[in-house]
Amino acid sequence: MTAVQANGITIEYEELGEGDPLLLVMGLGGQLVDWPEGLLEQLVGHGFRIIRFDNRDSGLSTEFTGEPPTTAQIARSVVLRRLMDAEYRLRDMADDAAGLLDALGIDGAHVMGVSMGGMIAQELAIHHPHRVRSLTSIMSTTGDRSVGRASAAIIRNVVRRPTPTRETAVELSIDSFRDFCGPTFDADEFRALAERAVARSWRPAGTARQTAAIFASPDRTPALRQLDVPTLVVHGMVDPLVKPSGGIATARAVPGSRLLMFNDMGHDLPRTRWAELAEAIRRNADRAAADERQRASV
Repeated sequence: MTAVQANGITIEYEELGEGDPLLLVMGLGGQLVDWPEGLLEQLVGHGFRIIRFDNRDSGLSTEFTGEPPTTAQIARSVVLRRLMDAEYRLRDMADDAAGLLDALGIDGAHVMGVSMGGMIAQELAIHHPHRVRSLTSIMSTTGDRSVGRASAAIIRNVVRRPTPTRETAVELSIDSFRDFCGPTFDADEFRALAERAVARSWRPAGTARQTAAIFASPDRTPALRQLDVPTLVVHGMVDPLVKPSGGIATARAVPGSRLLMFNDMGHDLPRTRWAELAEAIRRNADRAAADERQRASV
């Protein structure tokens, strides 16, 4: 792993494989080490050069210092459907991604984001369209507060769960993801991943600031309707955190997009679907390459 200066901050990143650049954008509070290694191997096998990185306020990238929002402030924004005040927005995080591509000398890349990372990937395609060769938005939504809402049970559990400390972070993370994930969730396997992540970096205030960025960002639906990029939308049919309506709305908004839904997927990336997911991302990238060749021949 290494770091670059981009968009005024330090961004920690790692590259794997050779071929077409594929930028991976992680979700809320996640780190570059949270991507499943088996999925990365599948993507490298399909001819991608993987670029994964820590978003601002997570992992080893720049940590911000603004006062994080309280749970009550976030809840108020959710209930009233009003934009929050925040130190930064999703667009700023998309600018970070564009800056990373600049630092690496990459004019355009295929882009895949999960959850909040899908929102950032959408913002990147909207505001830096020439940098995004194809877009894959996974278990994400459009920013329209009427779709992709978490289930009442999830919201209740989040509010009731105690504030984590470094000592309790792993156990509370297991409890949370047991709620979020689909039927393939393996607590023992997840524990090892959570222990590695907490040992590498633990930034609860950063996660809160990222949450504020989500709820400070406007509905992207009108801008998504203007996109002209091959787009794959993936969603779990049993996702309780970002309900399937979020993925459906995303696919409806982006012209010509393909919607792929899995009945054994919650708010996770189940190993049962890694091969199919990697193949679908490859097909979407190939569609982009065909479009590029066609435009070049005109």
